[in-house]
Amino acid sequence: MKYFPLIWAALFRRKTRTLFTLLSLATAFLLIGLLQAVNAVLAGGADFLGADRLIVQARSSFTQPLPIRMLPQIEAIPGVSRVGHSQFFGGVYQDPRNFFPQFAVNPQRLFDTYPEWVLGEDEKRAFISTANGAIAGRILAEKHGWRVGDIIPLTSFIWTRSGGSRVWEWKLVGIFDGRDREWQDRANLMYLNYAYFDEARSGGKGLAGVYVVRVADPAESERVAAAIDARFENTPDETKTQTEQEFQLGFLRQLGDIGFIVNAISGAVFFTILILTGYTMSQAVRERVPELAVLKCLGFTDRTVLALVLAEALLLCALGALAGMLLAKVALGLLPAEYAAVRLGGEVWLFAAVSTVALAVAVGLPPALHAMRLKIVDALAGR
Repeated sequence: MKYFPLIWAALFRRKTRTLFTLLSLATAFLLIGLLQAVNAVLAGGADFLGADRLIVQARSSFTQPLPIRMLPQIEAIPGVSRVGHSQFFGGVYQDPRNFFPQFAVNPQRLFDTYPEWVLGEDEKRAFISTANGAIAGRILAEKHGWRVGDIIPLTSFIWTRSGGSRVWEWKLVGIFDGRDREWQDRANLMYLNYAYFDEARSGGKGLAGVYVVRVADPAESERVAAAIDARFENTPDETKTQTEQEFQLGFLRQLGDIGFIVNAISGAVFFTILILTGYTMSQAVRERVPELAVLKCLGFTDRTVLALVLAEALLLCALGALAGMLLAKVALGLLPAEYAAVRLGGEVWLFAAVSTVALAVAVGLPPALHAMRLKIVDALAGR
């Protein structure tokens, strides 16, 4: 720390240039922080899911429904603990822009397969017993100001009622939350009573979208998945069974390799700031060649001069990165509650820290080596 005043003075020798460089670094790390926060959700969005859950979909596509009559056959397979089913509803609330995930489910089977959702016992019983009952996640309910007992009209772009209308009215009988932070951040969806939905829809009766299977032993998931697929092989309802993580990642891939796109943009930003900061450091060292020679005359070793220049580069990059990440944190904090899962987690801060060190070494090492090899006589002579 005894050299810190010297490093600080060298860094701000040209205040205007340093401030503009810091502004550029802050902007770059603001973008990197935001992009990597999104990437962390995409990459880790499935990691928190239960390792003991499997998703059974139609072999051809997850959009192809499966018949409900398959449920007892899946339950009978050794290693299966609980089975639920889920049908995507595809509705909007009041305005086409108010879209959120809704799934028609068997209430009791939902609670058996997703114990991570927290709901009061009275509300659970109400969901089971109310024909047109629905439960909403806390984030969703707070966004729209819903209260238990409200009637929620949803206009489905997929399902019509037997009378031809696309407007379905659901009675909100409960508001659920997650058992921990990961699940609480994702409480922005709605579950609908499947029995009423199946009875009232004009077509597709007796069909479920996918089956959700809990296995007794997560280590047996692969064997159970293979047994389920083998059970329905060479039938009209062939299945593809995979872990919940794999299913979610496969769904995201339908939108494209978003992770690759995000990382590519982050790489482009990093390369740009590498060139800019590298030029700044090289220019700063060239301007101080006589001063570095004087330091060596005063007894500073070559290694000490090398360390001083590297420390200057690290301080510059660290200040810019910290400012950018703090701005990213503020920006993410301003997002609506339904995007609470997008945040600067530990992995994002670690990525930023590693990037900062790598950037500092990349831009600081060439001028630092030049300063270390500097000959006092040549430097003082201006050669």
